[in-house]
Amino acid sequence: MTAATYSATGTKATSTTKLSKDVFEVEAKNHQLLQDAYHAYLANGRLNLAVTKTRGLVRGGGKKPWKQKGTGRARFGSSRNPIWRGGGIVFGPTGNENYKVNLNVKAKRLAARQALSLSAASSKITVIEDFKVKGAKTAEAAKLLKKIGATGRTLVVVQSLTDELKQATNNLSDVKLIRFSQINVFDVLNADNLVITKEALSSVDKWLGEN
Repeated sequence: MTAATYSATGTKATSTTKLSKDVFEVEAKNHQLLQDAYHAYLANGRLNLAVTKTRGLVRGGGKKPWKQKGTGRARFGSSRNPIWRGGGIVFGPTGNENYKVNLNVKAKRLAARQALSLSAASSKITVIEDFKVKGAKTAEAAKLLKKIGATGRTLVVVQSLTDELKQATNNLSDVKLIRFSQINVFDVLNADNLVITKEALSSVDKWLGEN
């Protein structure tokens, strides 16, 4: 399996880059693993912000609505009981829920290899000598990506994140910049193009190539 290769300035090289079989030619037999890794990424990034109030937390309701006996109506001790409008919530989220989904390291790496293999098979992977942007300008980053044919949702994988690269890509809505060790199933499967530097590619081979 090979990938198109470009220089740091966006000029296409005469030769292609050979991709590791151990990382980019893994057959995705276990689709359930891919699904589990995808959902785990979403679940682990979920913010636990929803909080509801029980009847004891809702303001008011201290006065008994009517006397206990003699009215012919059901007895109630507070207007904040859960079955009344404006009352408390029963079994609602408290903000203490744990939505984390754990996958072991071996499963995560296998899922990542499968996702990268699917991208490679679809010719979505492009190798660039180095991803450098002059003056950390967004326009220059967009120009370079367009020059190498990376349009649509693009995942850029580099060896290390620098302030200049972050500044240059932050305002590009369809571009996500990550370090090689942050590769995950969610980003890879959702990307139309995966641009990876040669140095990052070497690190990915060492990182994911180990079983």
